[in-house]
Amino acid sequence: MTAPEPPPNQDALLARADGPVTRGRLVRDLTALGLAEGDTVMFHTRLSAIGYVSGGPRTLIGALRDVVGERGTLMVTCGWNDALPYDFAAWPQTWRDAVHAEHPAYEPELSEADHDNGRLPEALRRWPGAVRSRHPDVSCAALGAAAVELMADHPWDDPHGPGSPLARLVALGGRVLMLGAPLETLTLLHHAEALAEAPGKRFVEYEQPVLDSGGRRVWRHFRDIDSSEGAFDYSAVTPDGQDPFETIARDMLAAGIGRRGGVGAADSLLFEAEEVVRFGVEWIQERLGGAR
Repeated sequence: MTAPEPPPNQDALLARADGPVTRGRLVRDLTALGLAEGDTVMFHTRLSAIGYVSGGPRTLIGALRDVVGERGTLMVTCGWNDALPYDFAAWPQTWRDAVHAEHPAYEPELSEADHDNGRLPEALRRWPGAVRSRHPDVSCAALGAAAVELMADHPWDDPHGPGSPLARLVALGGRVLMLGAPLETLTLLHHAEALAEAPGKRFVEYEQPVLDSGGRRVWRHFRDIDSSEGAFDYSAVTPDGQDPFETIARDMLAAGIGRRGGVGAADSLLFEAEEVVRFGVEWIQERLGGAR
């Protein structure tokens, strides 16, 4: 994930979309892009790219709900803003002792989403009726008909792999919506990394505090692909300075996968989740010498 850009001033936002972007305008634009009633959709948003959204995240979430309806579901990646870094084990012992003694446990209902993911994940996870997954480092949240099914029993280990919210999004025939968001934020490609069989796959092991079934704070050990520095060394197969997910997404678009359109002022994309994962796995394995 990349940090959100500094927001333009209000006049610049208004000019960007030739006036305010209202809930009704969002509904029309999202429908024209291809989002439909009953869809299960994971969305990534750079709100400022849309323009001046009258009412902010609440308006955008409301418009998305208007389009997908009661049978549809919205999903976001949250993470945890106070998750400990992967190199926590390398801190001085006295620092680690202090953190072990008092760092608060991850609580799905209370713990803030990672601020680097923008304003929408925090807004959605706090929405009445939203459900958030139990994994402290890579939690997701969902709202709608399939929310419980998507979020249930997020695996402690390999949390981007089988049984994860990302895997369930694919199994449910879900979609991915990029609302002005950078291509490198296409989180579903982490699921492709988890499934891909190629040499040199990188993993991380770390610990985070969570609550046990009795509500007590406990420290749990986790193992996952390295979703921070990259699950693979892509340096030989991507242009200098370009994020590998951006490279994969650009190649996917060039192959005719995905729909493109404007939502407010934002250049936006709509993908089928299954196609994203299939293309991502094949791309990784073909370029990095993996299984055929």
